[in-house]
Amino acid sequence: MEWFESVIMQHSPIQAVIVISVIIAVGLGLGKIKLWGISLGVTWVFFAGILAGHLGLSIDPAMLKYAESFGLVLFVYELGLKVGPGFFSSFRKGGVRLNIMGLLLVFLGTGVAIALSYIAGIPMSDMTGILSGATTNTPSLGAAQQALQQLGLSANGAALSCAVTYPLGVVGVILAMVIARKMFVRPSDIVDGSHDDDDETYIATFVVQNPAIYGRSVCEVARLSPGHEFVISRLWRGGDVSIPTSETVLAPGDRILVITTAEDVDPLTILFGEHESRDWNTGDVDWNKIDSSLTSRHIIVTRPELNGRKLGSLKLRNSYGVNITRVMRSGVLLLAKPGLILQLGDRLTVVGQERQISKVEKVLGNTATKLRDPNLAAIFIGIVLGLLLGSIPIAVPGISAPVKLGLAGGPIVVGLLIGRFGPRFHLVTYTTRSANLMLRGIGLSLYLACLGLDAGAHFVESIMRGDGLIWIGAGFIITLLPVLIMALIALRWARLDYGSTCGMLCGAMANPMALGYANDTLPGDNPAVSYATVYPLAMFTRVVIAQLLILCFC
Repeated sequence: MEWFESVIMQHSPIQAVIVISVIIAVGLGLGKIKLWGISLGVTWVFFAGILAGHLGLSIDPAMLKYAESFGLVLFVYELGLKVGPGFFSSFRKGGVRLNIMGLLLVFLGTGVAIALSYIAGIPMSDMTGILSGATTNTPSLGAAQQALQQLGLSANGAALSCAVTYPLGVVGVILAMVIARKMFVRPSDIVDGSHDDDDETYIATFVVQNPAIYGRSVCEVARLSPGHEFVISRLWRGGDVSIPTSETVLAPGDRILVITTAEDVDPLTILFGEHESRDWNTGDVDWNKIDSSLTSRHIIVTRPELNGRKLGSLKLRNSYGVNITRVMRSGVLLLAKPGLILQLGDRLTVVGQERQISKVEKVLGNTATKLRDPNLAAIFIGIVLGLLLGSIPIAVPGISAPVKLGLAGGPIVVGLLIGRFGPRFHLVTYTTRSANLMLRGIGLSLYLACLGLDAGAHFVESIMRGDGLIWIGAGFIITLLPVLIMALIALRWARLDYGSTCGMLCGAMANPMALGYANDTLPGDNPAVSYATVYPLAMFTRVVIAQLLILCFC
C-alpha cells in the first residue's frame, strides 16, 4: 500500500499521467449515464476533476498547466480544421447575422453583470471574475487580472470568484439549451445540416425545347446563364447515349441528365425548355442500369500530388472521354466544377466506359489504405502557427495593455484558415472523421480534467465563504438569463435552426463543453460551424470588455 500511495500522491510524471487518466476515465464513464433522458457527456470529466481535487489529489503545477493548455489547443485547432470550409461559406449563409447575435449575447451578459454588481453590492473586481466564470472564459479572467495588477489592486478575488462560478457556467449553458429545446423549439427547427464551400448537388433531367439554344454548344449555352452552374452527365439522342463535351452541339429534343443545385433547377428549366418530373435524388438509383454502354463509379483521390489542384486542370474529359459529375467531401456532395480545388479523400463520381474509367482510376489513385494515416506534420505545424498568432499583442485604443487571441483564439483561427485554404498550397490536411473526433475528444478531456482538478482544491471552501453563495447565484443568472433570451431571439426572430442556435450560444459563451453536448445530441455539423463562426470575435470582445470593466469601475 505504501508503494501504491507514493505512486498516486507523490508528484512525478507517472503520477500526473495516472491521475489525469483516472479522472478522464471516470468522467467519461459517468457521461454515459442519462437522467430524464439527458446526459452531460464529456462535461462529467470536469466534475470528476473537481471531486478529485476536493479529495486532495493534485499533480505538479507545471504539468497541470501544460496538460490543460495542450488539451485546449488540440481541441480548438482540430475543431477549426474540421469546420474550416463551412466557416467561410457560413458568412454567405448568415455568418454576419450569427456574429451580431453572438455580440448581442456578450453585451447582454455584460449588462446583467453590471446591474448585479450594483444590486448585490459586489465589487467590480470580483464581478469580473464572476463574469469570466459564468461565461467559461479564462482568457478574459487573465485580462482582468492583468488590468487589476496594473492598477495596483489584488487579483485574488477575481480568480476565486471565477473558480466558484465556472462549474455552473458550464452546466448553465447546457441547461439553457435543454430548456430552450423544451419551450421554444419546433420539429422543423432541428435539421441535419452540413456545411461546405459549395452547395449540395441536385440531379435533374431536361429536354431541350428552347429554340434560343438550338445549334449552340454546351459551352455557349453555359455562357447564356451566368451564375447558374451545371454539369451535363449524359445526353440521349435518337436512342443513343453519349458523354457531352463543352463542344457538343445541342439539338431539339435532346434529353440531358444534369447535375446542378436545387436553387438552379428553375432557371435551368427556362434555359433548356422542359424539366422532366423523375426524381433522381432518392439515393436508390442504380446508375449502371440506366444505359448499357456507360458505367458510373466512385474513385477516391489518394495521390498527394493532386491535393490542391483544380479539377479542370486534370483534363480528364478530353483525355479519357469520361465525365466527373459529383465530388463527395466529408459526406457532402459537391458540383464537379472545373475550378473545384481537389483534396485528398475526395470521392469523385466518374461516368464513362469501363476501360476508360480504369485509366482514370490510376490517375487519381483510388487506394483507400493511403488515407488511414493522418498527416501529423500538418497538425503540429498548424498548432505552432496558431500559438504564434495567439501571442501577437494587439493594441486597442483606450486600453493600456495589448489584447491577445491567446491559447484558444490563435489555434482556432489558424485551424479555420488551414482547413479552408491548406489544399490550395498543397498542404495535406486530410484526416479521417474518426481520427479528427478522437483528437478533439482527447484534447477536450485533457482540458476539462486539469481545469476541474485545479478548481476542486478550494471549491468547497470557496462555496462555504460568506460571499460564495452570492457569487454562485449571480454567476448562474449571468449564464442562464442572457442565453435563454438570445435562444428565443435566434429561433423565433432570426429563424435559425436549433443546431446553429446552439453553436452560436456555445461560441459566444466560449463553452466547448456545451458544444460537446450539442454535437452529441444533434445531427449534422451546424453546431460546430456556428461555434467556430462566432467564437473568435466573441472571445476577443470578452477579453476587451473584461479590461474595460476594471478600468472604468475600479
